[in-house]
Amino acid sequence: MDASRPITWIEPDLTVNADPAAQLRLLDLQAADTALAQLVHRRSTLPELAALADATQRTEVLATEAAELETRLADVDADQRRLEAEVDNVRARTARDERRLTGGGLPAKELESLQHEIATLARRQSSLEDDVLDMMEQRESLDSKLQSVATRRGDLDAEREKLEGARDAAWAEIDEQERRHATDRQAIAAELPADLVQLYDRIRLASGGVGAALLRNRRCEGCRIELAGNELATARHSAPDVVIRCDNCRRILVRTAESGL
Repeated sequence: MDASRPITWIEPDLTVNADPAAQLRLLDLQAADTALAQLVHRRSTLPELAALADATQRTEVLATEAAELETRLADVDADQRRLEAEVDNVRARTARDERRLTGGGLPAKELESLQHEIATLARRQSSLEDDVLDMMEQRESLDSKLQSVATRRGDLDAEREKLEGARDAAWAEIDEQERRHATDRQAIAAELPADLVQLYDRIRLASGGVGAALLRNRRCEGCRIELAGNELATARHSAPDVVIRCDNCRRILVRTAESGL
């Protein structure tokens, strides 16, 4: 059963007469409309559009990754500066203690305490310097990852540029074909009786883009259902200039020598 069968607003008993040649020409009008509909579909389903959408998604993922890396890098830089400042403070304190130690004249207990503090400061400095080295290694790793992201984003930008060029070229071709088919459609419609075109357009808009179909071997090429009974008798006995309709899908049926009547 044709999915567009319920076309209740089209007058089922509307009678239109047209020369058989005009009815046959209606199929050319249908071909032009079908071509235009196919171009609309092609425009929205170009493979470049899906590829561009995918590239855009990958670009967004890389942008998020880069932002996260930059945040981590900023944290590492802040930690490294803090640790380096602590190293400077420890060095300054060690230098001060060493000056006191070499200045002489200190009681034995204070001398022992000062030597212990210098040893403690040395261990603290060594630990802080290790931490600084760790921060530097982390920074180097993050820089490398950021460079990798930048490279991949550059590759994606080049890919997007290529895809956009292909998309634009395809759209330009579609534009040209649409202009040609629209011109053909206008010329064909101008040749046909106005009431025939009006009926055809109303059916076409209500039935998925197909308003007229060939009757071939007693079968409607619109809904693919074979005519029988009264419907077949009507098609067989109606005058050639009577525009007949399929009882099932309500499309205009164009009779030719192939109709099998």
